[in-house]
Amino acid sequence: MKNRLALIDMGTNTFHLLITEVGEDGKLRDFVRTKVPVRLGQGGISNGAITPEASERALKTLRDFRRQIDEYEVETVRAMATSMVRNASNGDDFVKDIYKQTDIQVEVIDGAREAELIYYGVRSAGVLDEKIALIMDIGGGSVEFILCNAQEIFWKQSFEVGAQRLMDQFFTEDPIAPESIAAEKAYLEEKLQPLTEAVAKYKPSILVGSSGTFDTICDIDALSKGDTSRQQTQPAASYLTIDAYYKIHHDLLHKNHEERLAIPGMLEMRVDMIVLASIVVDFVLQNYKLQEIRVSAYALKEGVLQQALESMK
Repeated sequence: MKNRLALIDMGTNTFHLLITEVGEDGKLRDFVRTKVPVRLGQGGISNGAITPEASERALKTLRDFRRQIDEYEVETVRAMATSMVRNASNGDDFVKDIYKQTDIQVEVIDGAREAELIYYGVRSAGVLDEKIALIMDIGGGSVEFILCNAQEIFWKQSFEVGAQRLMDQFFTEDPIAPESIAAEKAYLEEKLQPLTEAVAKYKPSILVGSSGTFDTICDIDALSKGDTSRQQTQPAASYLTIDAYYKIHHDLLHKNHEERLAIPGMLEMRVDMIVLASIVVDFVLQNYKLQEIRVSAYALKEGVLQQALESMK
């Protein structure tokens, strides 16, 4: 009996599929690790509904995921849906459609559970130690913040201020206008008040960025220094200097769509949203006086995997 698991993370912007096998020795062997820019939130996130076009893109992607799952004869399939689906007025119908068309049972998880799973995923990447860290996972719909160390979570919360939502609200011209940047930061200051209070209490010194935007910024940084190693294999844990981040951040703010797309390491699916996401990173670094950036390539689906492995023991 092969011990194979398929983990699906249905994000607001990107759908991820991980197919892995747990060996006799408990070691993992990955067969499939893929991400598809489904853009589930496009055109609908600000109206609180999944559009028919977005739904069709999602179903097409999930039918393809199902084909790969069957091909690898996977026994256990876990699919998680997050911000867009949990907030959409037609989210329940969408989940039923998925089951009807693909036989994939989707779990719609709330923000607190999402934050917890991200913590377990990030912890398994080996980026946490005894120091107090602020994990930040920027999705299209929500952003999760977790104050923690390698042993425990001290505080966690999900905020509906994801990059697609911010884009709909603040990305009115390209390159983004200085007044739009200021407006986004003022909005974050108001929305992230509970985080500001928690940071004052727990005093983290490290920012840990979880996948997505942070992976892309690390790719851009490495390629700018002539390092192509990340193109072959993406490390689970990376480090990014504050200076390197700000060099890229200022570049993103001053370039337009075509110019950003021409940056080596930029992904087309992130080319616009990364501007809004990077402003969130800047806001967090400045307001909470964080001294160091670490990056975890692992996030929600690896967290689900960690918990599944625990339950197998």
